[in-house]
Amino acid sequence: MRTTRTVPARPVLIATLTLATAGSLLLGPDTAGADPKPVTREGAAVDDHAAQAPASAARRALAAPEETSTGTATRGYPRRQVLSPDPENPGDKSLKLGLTPYHAIAPKLNALQRLGDRVSVEVTGRSAGGHRLYLVTVTAPETTRQARAQERMRELIENAPAAAAKSPEIKRAYKTPVFVNSNIHGNEWEGTDASLKIVERLATAKDARTRALLARSRLYFNITANPDGRIAGTRANAGGFDLNRDFVTASQPETRAMRQTELDKQPAVLLDLHGYVNGTLIEPTTPPHGENYEYDLFLKNSYANALGMESAVNALGHTPAKDGVEPAQIPFRDQEEGWDDWPPIFTPQYAAFHGTVAAHTVEIPLAVNNEEYDELPVAELRRRSAVNTAVAGAAIRATLDHVREHRTSLIADQIEVFRRGAAGAPQVPVSPETVPGVPGIGPEDVYTTDFPRAYVIPPGGSRTQRSAPAAARLVDHLLANDVRVTRAARPFRLAGRTYPRGSYVVDMHQPKRGMANALLADGRDISGDVSVMYDISGWSLGRLWGATVEQVPSGSLRGAPLHPVTEATPVARVPAHGDLRLRLTDPREIAALNSLLQQGVRVRQAPDGSVIVPASARREAVAAARAHDVSFTATRLTGGTPLHRLRVAAAVTPGELFALREMNFDVTPVSTAVLNSGFDWSGTDVLFVSAGLDHAALTAPARSALDTFLDDHGLVGRGARGAALNAAADRLAVEPVEGNTDANGVVRTENTGRVTHDAPAHAFVYAPLWFTGLGPGVRVEQSYATGNPLVSGHWRPLRDGTGGPAAAAGQASVVSGARTVLFGTEPLFRDHPKGEFPQVARALFTVAHSGSVEESG
Repeated sequence: MRTTRTVPARPVLIATLTLATAGSLLLGPDTAGADPKPVTREGAAVDDHAAQAPASAARRALAAPEETSTGTATRGYPRRQVLSPDPENPGDKSLKLGLTPYHAIAPKLNALQRLGDRVSVEVTGRSAGGHRLYLVTVTAPETTRQARAQERMRELIENAPAAAAKSPEIKRAYKTPVFVNSNIHGNEWEGTDASLKIVERLATAKDARTRALLARSRLYFNITANPDGRIAGTRANAGGFDLNRDFVTASQPETRAMRQTELDKQPAVLLDLHGYVNGTLIEPTTPPHGENYEYDLFLKNSYANALGMESAVNALGHTPAKDGVEPAQIPFRDQEEGWDDWPPIFTPQYAAFHGTVAAHTVEIPLAVNNEEYDELPVAELRRRSAVNTAVAGAAIRATLDHVREHRTSLIADQIEVFRRGAAGAPQVPVSPETVPGVPGIGPEDVYTTDFPRAYVIPPGGSRTQRSAPAAARLVDHLLANDVRVTRAARPFRLAGRTYPRGSYVVDMHQPKRGMANALLADGRDISGDVSVMYDISGWSLGRLWGATVEQVPSGSLRGAPLHPVTEATPVARVPAHGDLRLRLTDPREIAALNSLLQQGVRVRQAPDGSVIVPASARREAVAAARAHDVSFTATRLTGGTPLHRLRVAAAVTPGELFALREMNFDVTPVSTAVLNSGFDWSGTDVLFVSAGLDHAALTAPARSALDTFLDDHGLVGRGARGAALNAAADRLAVEPVEGNTDANGVVRTENTGRVTHDAPAHAFVYAPLWFTGLGPGVRVEQSYATGNPLVSGHWRPLRDGTGGPAAAAGQASVVSGARTVLFGTEPLFRDHPKGEFPQVARALFTVAHSGSVEESG
């Protein structure tokens, strides 16, 4: 247990902070308010609003990345460019707070570049809403030759860490990379303004400390990571995504831009500026800690920098009595649990896998968003924003001081992260001896893992393996995350097993082994370790993305015919003769099918769930195969059910809406409000509901129109909201049982129906649901496995013993019948579990094309 000041578990922590907020109201109308629930779980358990994101946001996110001004050639600094101004937008939500609106950023950056030779601006991409993403670099000028030397040293640190550790040039001349990320949540604004103020000061400061800092550092500022949300005053981007939950999946262009910055710049130190927790919250975090990190190095540096930031923030002189600001807090020291760094979906935690040894979420103190934004006087909002900007600025300045004073050890520890990975060295468990100077380290902080020798991903394509598109997608995703992958030129044996030619191998003796393992490993069941988690606790791509991934615990790769790859081998193939068969086991195959249907190709669905394309549409099939990288096979199958292009009405979460569009479905977002306004059902084939549609809240005409539609068409429902609509409309005779709503993770399943045919034997759950009391005609499509179905994640029973994995074991997780399919799992969660997407697609096609699931089986 902690030996320093502690705060009890999450429920008491929330109550304590709520009381602190209530108490501060006694100080008068201008006092500050803390977020009453700083440790709050986000996602399906609380996200019951139907997504309304425009299709254009999905098109931008799914399109190939456009050229950016960063380029690929190494150039010197400064790298100046004149940014064209954006149209003035009086509706920008920043204006009310007295902060910098998005349309003022480009002119401001132009002015900063003109202040001297220290500031450079590059465009790293565009947001889902089409806004430019700006990266500002502040450093002493470099010639092209000097910039190339920096790049060479950066590559040496990652690719030859043992040599880098001995390099006199690196010790003498390598510039410490620092990354300040601001405004990833759009309605947490002030990090942007603090960064602009810091950049302006650095651009002109003449003191020796600043000159020394810039001579030995490169400072990178992502001015606003989420311009869409900044403008709209929303946490999410234009696609409805919380970008600080997207790093494992990288579905959004903003996330991919941040990822690329981390790969290209390799920061040793990172700040991610957020709001609002009073007092200012500065990571490192509470347990559980990510088991794939070199956590001893991470904790050593992050805690030391946190102390400096805490001192700088408190030195601003804010007090509860004077202005409602509580002293800063460091969760590792001051809390027991509830603010963990377990999943790599957050910016600082993701950065740790790319060599960042001091990484922090910093939650500035005074709430100005949500109800505060709407209800507080403008003067009070601006007072709070000014305080928040000062706090964020203090955190940045303290970090820069730390970098200047500890440059040598920061770079040495970054090199050591990569050296351990490349050498296959064991992790070093944290303890008072291995991380001296950090108080309160106990056994509850020790999280390590046994890295396998390798992972093998067979190429797919046979009946006994998962789909070839899934294997290719997974390999490309690993490469995009800077994981090294090789491919076998011929069959080979490893650890007593033979693998086919074309198999992909991830050698776990590589600098970023932590990243590779975080993506591919099962993870672990941490239900017994802590009582509550901040967000998801299991996410395995190896189990959820549809490819076969085999872990090889030990063995030698010496002599294996393996060659490095820079991209997966394309799988597109169309036989030259005969009718064509396309499996529907991957979202790319679903997208290809929908493109064919959109063109009017007469596609039939075979009894096994695959589809048959006539030989007369070979040209269209070739185009679809190339566009979506899928493989058709020749077939002599006849008959089958004719398919047509589906028009889907969807009351779903943002991640689900995006996944449907990723599969190329024609989707119209709906909600209770949309139906009450008089929705025209005539253009709809099927309804998918998981959020934001309440049957009881519908007007009488809207309810009648919905019931009439469901009688003639069909329903696909997910989760508690889908099950509630099913019950209200009196469709499928089942009794839904809600598990612990805090539960999430990867579970084992048994697939027994057509909707789940060829699906992975694993699923993702978040607030899991199952179905009992199955009436006549109800078919079990999928069940939770017997025993303990949880593979990785956090799923505890409720206090009365119900709602846990034991209660779910063997129960139906997906059921069908009477033109209805209900899911108790999360097959489209945040656009992540790619291997489960086809279950939803099959459900939509089955419900829309048949009187019932049974009739089409």
